[in-house]
Amino acid sequence: MDDRDEPWMLGLHSDTGYLLYRLGLRSGQLFNAALQESGLRLRHYALLRYLASVDGALQRELSDRLGYDPSAIVGLVDDLERLGLVERRPAPGDRRSRIVVLTDAGRGFLKDTDRTSRRVTDGLLAPLTDEDRTVLHDLLRRISEPAD
Repeated sequence: MDDRDEPWMLGLHSDTGYLLYRLGLRSGQLFNAALQESGLRLRHYALLRYLASVDGALQRELSDRLGYDPSAIVGLVDDLERLGLVERRPAPGDRRSRIVVLTDAGRGFLKDTDRTSRRVTDGLLAPLTDEDRTVLHDLLRRISEPAD
C-alpha cells in the first residue's frame, strides 16, 4: 500500500494549503540539491535573480521583496559578496546607504544556473502538460502577489 492511500494522507491531500506547503518543501529540496556543488542555496539564488531585475537594491528592499528576515539578508549578501557575485556600493543620492548590485560574475552564475532551474522545474512538473504548467504558473503568480 502506497503512503498516499493511507487515511491520514488522504485527509492531508484534501487540504490545498498543506499541498502548497509540501510542494514548496519538495521544490526547495530539489533546487538546493542541484545548487549544492556551488555552495549556495535557493535563498541565494532568489536574491541573485531579484538583483538581475533591478539596478541595485538596498538590503531592506531585498528583505521586503523576498520576504526574508533582514538579518538573513545580511548573511546572504555577505556570502554572495565573498564569492564575488554581488557587491555593495554607495547608494546614489545617499552616500551613507549602500546598495547591493549584481556583478558580472553574478550574471554568469545566473546564466549557468538557469539550466539547472529549468531542469529542476521540469522534473517537478513532469506529470503536467504544457497547458497545465502555464495555468499553474498563472495561478501561483496571482496568489503569491502581496495583498494590498
